[in-house]
Amino acid sequence: MLAVAILAENIKEALGKHMSSTTPSIESQSLNVDAAVRDRYSAAAEAAEAALCCPVDYDPQYLKMIPQEILERDYGCGDPSKWVKQGETVLDLGSGGGKICYIAAQIVGESGKVIGVDCNDTMLGLARQYQGEIAEKLGYENVDFRKGRIQDLKLNLDSLEEYLIENPTKTSSDWLQMQEHADHLRATQPLIKSDSVDVVVSNCVLNLVKDEDRKQLFSELHRVLKRGGRAVISDIVCDELVPEELRNDPHLWSGCISGAFLEESFLEAFAEAGFYGIEIVSRQEEAWATVEGIEFRSMTVQAFKGKDGPCLDRRQAVIYNGPWKSVTDDDGHKLVRGKRMAVCEKTFQIYSQAPYSDKITPVPPVNEVPLENAKPFDCHGVPIRSAKETKQGNGLLTMLPDGDCCGTDGCC
Repeated sequence: MLAVAILAENIKEALGKHMSSTTPSIESQSLNVDAAVRDRYSAAAEAAEAALCCPVDYDPQYLKMIPQEILERDYGCGDPSKWVKQGETVLDLGSGGGKICYIAAQIVGESGKVIGVDCNDTMLGLARQYQGEIAEKLGYENVDFRKGRIQDLKLNLDSLEEYLIENPTKTSSDWLQMQEHADHLRATQPLIKSDSVDVVVSNCVLNLVKDEDRKQLFSELHRVLKRGGRAVISDIVCDELVPEELRNDPHLWSGCISGAFLEESFLEAFAEAGFYGIEIVSRQEEAWATVEGIEFRSMTVQAFKGKDGPCLDRRQAVIYNGPWKSVTDDDGHKLVRGKRMAVCEKTFQIYSQAPYSDKITPVPPVNEVPLENAKPFDCHGVPIRSAKETKQGNGLLTMLPDGDCCGTDGCC
């Protein structure tokens, strides 16, 4: 409740400044989002600020070995680490003081790996300060903190800084050479390699990225994941569009208010980047904050990578078990409850895994069609796969039961 009270006072203060007749109109000011976020989070790394994001209950067993200084200066709105699994390679976007990274390090174990990315020097310093101590407690070291911007996961800022120390930028020609070197680093020494991560997590950070960088942000998130990998992102969303005057307030933006995603737009951003199986796995019931009638709350979304590639027909089908009469996936495949729906090899494999597998009954053909013999499959429309087609090549057999079809349980 203390954090909510402090947040309310901060919002009132920001709105008061905006509405004051002696203060220049915020609409006439040019908001530097990067500077606003950098300055506030640098200060928050040195002294705890209760108003940044909303309180989260983490599994206490994972907090025991994390230093109090990190716990006090952690700012988030959810716990994406709940969806991390043993042995995985995890990337935490906007890792801050390292709390989620150090929780994930315990979950993935010695066989796993955790990478934290942040561009704030003060936060990185806090996170890196305790690496040795936590590794000693764990009995292994599996956490790596890297300096970079989450919307540009190819550029290693530590490597770029080494270049700048040796080659100070004093003229426009120097600046152009620096840009060329940055592109060279992206191509030859990417901060995060493509198709290298099992799960990307983030805790209340994406909303801090300015609007014009968000398409690249989701594209980068998709790029670094392995096929079949997933993103689990906790962030602040709003139920109505935030008006321009609030979006131009640096205090409200850095406080996870002004930059909040509209709920449906947050989900659409994953779809536009090429993800599938997008679902809300957690949504705060009561609003965390309300500003001018607009509700802001925490939401965690999970989305998967791997729907790209050709559609090939191997005579496979799936049955949607319900409970809805029909459903449509991200690629427009419509599944009608109880009917054998024809699908391509790629879709058949996707439906056989999370998040679909508990609602789908796969129907493979009796005789498998070799991949090299598979023909192109048209995924448009609502194709029904006949039972005869999945049994193709099996011949005309007659089989009668020689005992109780229900087995020894007597279920009939």
